Amino acid sequence: MFCRIVSGEVPAEILHEDAEILAFRDINPQAPHHILVVPRKHMDSLLQVEEGDMHLLGRMHQVVAQLARQNGLVDEGFRVVVNTGPAGGQTVGHLHFHLLGGRDMRWPPG
Repeated sequence: MFCRIVSGEVPAEILHEDAEILAFRDINPQAPHHILVVPRKHMDSLLQVEEGDMHLLGRMHQVVAQLARQNGLVDEGFRVVVNTGPAGGQTVGHLHFHLLGGRDMRWPPG
């Protein structure tokens, strides 16, 4: 599904777009602010990240920070989650970061 969003085949509320990364609102939000940050390059999960992809992970973190600032999440705080594999809660086979904010997050999660 995320590859189809990245290619423009499926519409989404795009919040950030550049040559390497796309960010959009989750259609099933788990918090008032639930933004997905995905690389345009397809990788199933963190397990497919290679040494040459390290810059991409850094850029994804930069985009998360930028979106947190733009959405007023810095003062109260926010959570960044990367689910990996079925037992880790991953339901879409494309690497993505969840940016969650706008409510108190509990610990431990799950």
